[in-house]
Amino acid sequence: MIELLIVVAIMLIVAAMAIPNLLRARIAANESSAASSVRKIATAEVAYNAAYPTVGYAQDLASLGGPPTGCVPTSTAACMLDSVVASGTKGGYLLNAAGFSGAGGLNESFVASSAPVSFNLTGVRNFCIISDGMLRSTTGTSGGVPAPDVGTCTAYGTAQ
Repeated sequence: MIELLIVVAIMLIVAAMAIPNLLRARIAANESSAASSVRKIATAEVAYNAAYPTVGYAQDLASLGGPPTGCVPTSTAACMLDSVVASGTKGGYLLNAAGFSGAGGLNESFVASSAPVSFNLTGVRNFCIISDGMLRSTTGTSGGVPAPDVGTCTAYGTAQ
């Protein structure tokens, strides 16, 4: 009986050492997925701008997506993103896209961004890209608030 208790105790000690590493690996995977999703959104924004020059960049994330099957491209559902990214949540991150109109009434700039749903559980960094195409990131202090505008995104540091 004592031998069994010793084995269980050893297993608990090993598990206690492994769990934090597993959580960090999961956070790293979520952050990688979020950065990739933000890049996909930015690429879709550029393609949308080319496809709909009378609109400019897409107003929101839904305008870049569309139904999962039988999608017919329009300016309100361009079928440029898969339904998972267009839903606004992927891999423990909230995703956002916003177009901003300029003097001519066209959406002349955009921001594509992400933020962890639960800070320090699903991720610790926020990511964003604006019209210049440079991925930026910042370590957040709380989850759930993707960069809402160009000014907020430009305040982030460039990502490696």
